[in-house]
Amino acid sequence: MDMKSGSRLERVLKAGHFAFTGEVGPPRGANVEALKKKISYLKGNVDMANITDNQTAMVRMSSWAASLFCIQEGLEPNYQMVCRDRNRLAMQADILGAYSHGIRNILCLSGDHQMFGDHPQAKGVYDIDSMQLISMVKQMRDEGKFQGGAEIDEPPKLFIGAAANPFAEPFEWRVHRLAKKVKAGADFIQTQCVYNMDKIREWIKRANDMGLTEKVYILPGITPMKSVGMANYMKNKVPGMDVPDEIIKRLKGVEKKKVADEGIKIACEQIEEFKEMKGVAGVHLMAIEWEHRVPEIAERAGMLPRPEV
Repeated sequence: MDMKSGSRLERVLKAGHFAFTGEVGPPRGANVEALKKKISYLKGNVDMANITDNQTAMVRMSSWAASLFCIQEGLEPNYQMVCRDRNRLAMQADILGAYSHGIRNILCLSGDHQMFGDHPQAKGVYDIDSMQLISMVKQMRDEGKFQGGAEIDEPPKLFIGAAANPFAEPFEWRVHRLAKKVKAGADFIQTQCVYNMDKIREWIKRANDMGLTEKVYILPGITPMKSVGMANYMKNKVPGMDVPDEIIKRLKGVEKKKVADEGIKIACEQIEEFKEMKGVAGVHLMAIEWEHRVPEIAERAGMLPRPEV
């Protein structure tokens, strides 16, 4: 696989294909075989996979290391970087290191606060925020300069991603925050898991009206519900999540052994709608610890085969 030719995701999007990205959570240890198994379910079924960076502030194998295993296994990684754990020197060093090893996509995030994780006493760094991280990567790429102003001998030509949560309050502010990330230099946006279709329709409409969807590729997040318990947990316990009652009703309306299947059905219906929605460039499937179902979801959602680019 020739990683030197730049980002596959970028080629897919620029060619006008409806992109389909996935996600792999690195292991809570050095278990390479478990990681490779997860990767194997996504390979050939998605255009790229996000590799999370100490997700939910729990220690995991580093994102860049897991990204390198992805490349070895023939799956393009999206290297996530959070602002919580590193200052700008470490970030810029890691970006250069990642690029030198063939990583071509980066997702710039603030990161879940350490109090939510297994090391609540850890010092949060937050030297810069996600907005500044986006513009720092863009400056490194387009101007060939470090944030401090010095020249970079070979700039890291990364395809820059950012996250958006269309569901956090105040809703009115959401599209303006998106505009700021676009201005900072985001090439593509992956959103929080979508369950409230009314709200995302409105958010995308506003993004279209502001001309943002002509400047950035938007990939709404899809996470299939595995159980009624998961739906209730997402609704009541996960900040910034918006799970309408009708989703829970639908899951409760089928017999227990068919709930997961119904969850996948809902996800496929969402994907179908997004394929037709003006301003949506693809979807981002977050099948959390359910990677083995990705081939089936890709098949049922009509996302196969993935385009050759």
